Amino acid sequence: MIEVAHLSVSYPAGPKTNTVLHDVSLTVPQGTVCAVIGPSGCGKSTLLKVVAGLIHDYDGQVRINGASVNPRSMKIGFMPQNYGLLPWKSVADNIRLGCSIRHELTADTDREMEQLCERLGIHGLEHRYPRELSGGQQQRVSLARAFLLHPDILLMDEPFSALDAITREEMQDVFLNLWQASNITTMLVTHYVEEALYLGQQIVRMSSQPGAVSEIMDNSLSGSRERRGSPEFFAMGQQLRLKIKAGREQDE
Repeated sequence: MIEVAHLSVSYPAGPKTNTVLHDVSLTVPQGTVCAVIGPSGCGKSTLLKVVAGLIHDYDGQVRINGASVNPRSMKIGFMPQNYGLLPWKSVADNIRLGCSIRHELTADTDREMEQLCERLGIHGLEHRYPRELSGGQQQRVSLARAFLLHPDILLMDEPFSALDAITREEMQDVFLNLWQASNITTMLVTHYVEEALYLGQQIVRMSSQPGAVSEIMDNSLSGSRERRGSPEFFAMGQQLRLKIKAGREQDE
């Protein structure tokens, strides 16, 4: 479970202070994918970095399974927009990176990595380097690294945004298949309405200036490939899009 209570984050901006997040409260139940969506500049990525333990200067509370965030004692999987692959390391070494940092490499690790590579369609690429891979392949490597770690929580910052539309939809299905086998508590930042509806059992809609939670929705349409093309899915997408647009216009 991820609990955020009255979170506010500010940065100094010359003589003034720029408030990025203001009084943000939300709870992500264990084993849930929470999609965070909102206009650019509403603090989505900042929220994710606070939960990841990358930002420490804030007001409020952030807890994981009842404890304060501590990346040293907790396994926190983090997938940035640029996949976070180290260019000088092979695919295999990139996938094993999280386990290596935590000194958890075993023979079982390599066997599980091989199984993940097969499931993700990157088996045989283990000795290549990131520059030799397509964007979709790099994303699969990043997913393999995240799931090999068996994280307590998984944080994804617009992980599919750099991919073309067809590859992005394929990667959404790849992620969903992996997640359904593990049920890792996940926060997914996205600016794609359909992606939020397809992947998020919970959707947090944010407004900006400063970033705040406008609405938290339970989403019964998530994870259903059949209902993704349904009139209900389309109507809910249009409704969510209009709410985001209205919030942006109000901020302006």
